[in-house]
Amino acid sequence: MNMKEKIMENKILKNDVIDIIHMAIFEDLGSTGDITSQFLVPPDKKSFSYIICKEKKGAVLSGLDIAVFTMEEIDSKIKVERFKKDGDRLEYDDRICNISGPVLSILKAERTCLNFIQHMSGIATLTAEFVKIAEPYGVKIKDTRKTNPALRKIEKYAVLCGGGCNHRFGLFDGILIKDNHIAAAGGILKAVEKIRAAIHPISPDLKIEVEVGDLNQLDEALKARADIIMLDNMNAREMTEAVKIIREKGGNLCEVEASGNITLKNINRVCKTGVDTISIGAITHSAPAIDFSMEFEY
Repeated sequence: MNMKEKIMENKILKNDVIDIIHMAIFEDLGSTGDITSQFLVPPDKKSFSYIICKEKKGAVLSGLDIAVFTMEEIDSKIKVERFKKDGDRLEYDDRICNISGPVLSILKAERTCLNFIQHMSGIATLTAEFVKIAEPYGVKIKDTRKTNPALRKIEKYAVLCGGGCNHRFGLFDGILIKDNHIAAAGGILKAVEKIRAAIHPISPDLKIEVEVGDLNQLDEALKARADIIMLDNMNAREMTEAVKIIREKGGNLCEVEASGNITLKNINRVCKTGVDTISIGAITHSAPAIDFSMEFEY
């Protein structure tokens, strides 16, 4: 089972993110550790702490699993009692877990753990807002490759926690013919023919997606029998017309995806056009962090 399939199970495994965790720990502790706490806290001192959601409007939780993995890496003596799980809806002041163990170790883990939870819950929460609007229309919300460098594994997992779906994980596991590919190949028809001739003998089930920006390109994509057509940066009127043409010529065999400048303010209009999926880069690259706090009881 590859990484994408594991993520699609809405469960993230430690081995899949251990590289990210190690980088995050080293980023904060470096080679000398917590130089403030080590001079102030006795090495044998124990404490009890907990993490709570401080977001007034509530949130969708993501990143608790990774926070626990982080604490395990810092000190196996840290014990965590979970009250919530990734994907749960949180209200203000909800406690997501209790933490007990050496004070020094918990302090070392505090900021890194909260950074993961705040960032990933931000993605999950924004995704859930889009999903809530799109769901009644039967439209799926998908992420894109617009992620922070080296954090794609956890950011796409966070999208799943918010009820969204993953688009291709990278350039290596999906075919999407975009404007630069079309120009290089000499047109959509030629691009699709070249891809199909090369890929289908070895991966016949791999779908070919084509990005189109106007009705002329749409006609060419339909003639090329693209499996998925992405309507890129079209307005609602243009999308409605494009979907009508696709359904008339290709029936429901061709999946229709909308992309480009789709926000919480205009997503309703996009859903009404009849598209099957909407891909939104903002859910990963522009999601605001959710406020969480780790409280200590010594």
